Amino acid sequence: MTTTLAPDSAPPDAKTRPRPSKWVWTWTGAGVFAVAGLLLVVVGYLVAGVTSGSVDWLTLLSDKSWSPPNAAFGGLAMIYGTAVVCALALVLAVPVSWAAALALSEYLPPRVARPLRMCVELLAAVPSIVYGLIGIIVVRPVIAWLGDVPGGDSLLAAGIVLAVMITPTIVAVSVDALAAVPDRYREAAFSLGLTRREVIRSAVLPIARPGMRSAVLLGLARGLGEAIAVFLVVGRADGRLPTSFGGFLDSLMHPGQTLTTKLAGPEPVLAGTSGPYFAALCGLGLILLALVAAATVWGTRGRRRDATAKPTPSYRGMPRMRVQRDRLAMGLRLGALLLPTALLLGMLALLVTRGSSAFNPSFWFTSATGAAGGGVRDQIVGTLLLIVTTGLIALPLGFGAGILIGVHTSERTARVLQTMTVVLGGAPTILLGLAGFVILSSAMGWGRSWLAGAIVLVPVVIPVIALATSARVRSMPPELTESALSLGLTRAQLIRSVVVPYAWPATVTGLLLGLARAAGETAPLLFTATVFFGAPAFPGGIVESPVQALPTHIFTLSQDSGDPQAVTQAWGSAMVLVLITAVLLSAAVALRNRFEGERWTT
Repeated sequence: MTTTLAPDSAPPDAKTRPRPSKWVWTWTGAGVFAVAGLLLVVVGYLVAGVTSGSVDWLTLLSDKSWSPPNAAFGGLAMIYGTAVVCALALVLAVPVSWAAALALSEYLPPRVARPLRMCVELLAAVPSIVYGLIGIIVVRPVIAWLGDVPGGDSLLAAGIVLAVMITPTIVAVSVDALAAVPDRYREAAFSLGLTRREVIRSAVLPIARPGMRSAVLLGLARGLGEAIAVFLVVGRADGRLPTSFGGFLDSLMHPGQTLTTKLAGPEPVLAGTSGPYFAALCGLGLILLALVAAATVWGTRGRRRDATAKPTPSYRGMPRMRVQRDRLAMGLRLGALLLPTALLLGMLALLVTRGSSAFNPSFWFTSATGAAGGGVRDQIVGTLLLIVTTGLIALPLGFGAGILIGVHTSERTARVLQTMTVVLGGAPTILLGLAGFVILSSAMGWGRSWLAGAIVLVPVVIPVIALATSARVRSMPPELTESALSLGLTRAQLIRSVVVPYAWPATVTGLLLGLARAAGETAPLLFTATVFFGAPAFPGGIVESPVQALPTHIFTLSQDSGDPQAVTQAWGSAMVLVLITAVLLSAAVALRNRFEGERWTT
């Protein structure tokens, strides 16, 4: 007896086929709109400020005199200070960074290079306020002793602090550029009997050099936008401009002023929201943003060229003492790698010895008393509130922007979107704080508000998430896309069912890295969200609801370096902030190592 089975009224895959996903384009479009909107807000704020009063651009760019009571707004001395500090930082950082990158990529085995690279990345996670605090305690006394300068505030001190800050960025990007050189070039050079130094010079550097130059430009972009660390050690003296080479050398050992320190001081609040004074400050902001954008775009443009350019390796000849030169080069490059590692260990030792109060549980769980007593419970709560709120806002927007950049069919449009994202990530955070102060705190009437602080931190986190996500999407195996489309999935369904699950590990890593940076930001919070004392641990609303936070707490205490109790409290707070940041970065590195090179197969 046979039984005929009636066919199902619906196809077998009707229940398993993905549902329509029209919301995907709305989500990804919102992410890109957020990137473009935030960038336009910063630029629009500066343009509106410039148009609120008359700006003499010739005077602003060529006159050194800055005296608001006399209506004199010359920014040449600040432009000079910015140029000198950044040049000093590059002169000190670039040789060490390039040599360290060569040691990591060309000399050490991966099992040794990976932990050393992590040490360099930990330097990148140290909050800028901690660098400034170390500059006060370590760098300024050295400058005061060498140059007989009272206090040690100087352009040289700012350049040294900035050099330490940009070294991890240059090392990390340079290592990526060196790793992108195909091994066949090295093998061909070794087969000719060249030493390792000759192989690097003739086969590796001709291909990797543009990417290593891009690393310098990206480090320069960060240096141009740094405010707080430079603010604490530069001295902030207006109108100082040398007239001779001897005067130039002398100016390095004396206080100065930069564009970021001018914008990070009290003058933006004193200038109001309109008039010539405010317009001149916004003009300085436009100059600063233009410099950062130029360095960032030029740097990323060089990196794009590296992917397609294939210069022919060349060798210049056979020098004498080849073996001795090879050993000398290896020793110098390995020694350069030890320098950032020693800096990290020195910082940790300094934090542990001076910030020992952070290892006392009562320091974490008691509130501050007086000017420099008690613990930092309220500051920790405020910092975590800002970080969590920032993450909740930035995660969907950055994730959506990264997905759209990664899967967009037009290469030119994707390139424009990526450039906008990189420029937003390089925008000086002091400009974000000033824009938030004018728009949220003043125009909208929020005053000091924890939500305003979280909103101005969002542009710091979104670019990191978007760039990490888009890089992961572009590395997705093409067979996954082809298999999904062959099953009849629409492009929106492909994103929801394939791309999103594949990209989320990189997204989480980008989120944690972005939050690690945001946790140490000080300049945006000074104008929008925080007070030194008097705020409750948990705000009761949004309007006029400030919080206390660790970065601004350290910043305020560090300016009272003559009070031993304030210094002790600042170091303890710095140790707590570094521990919080280190936890976020360690989680990001663990995720990166866990999913690096892994393919999505479920």
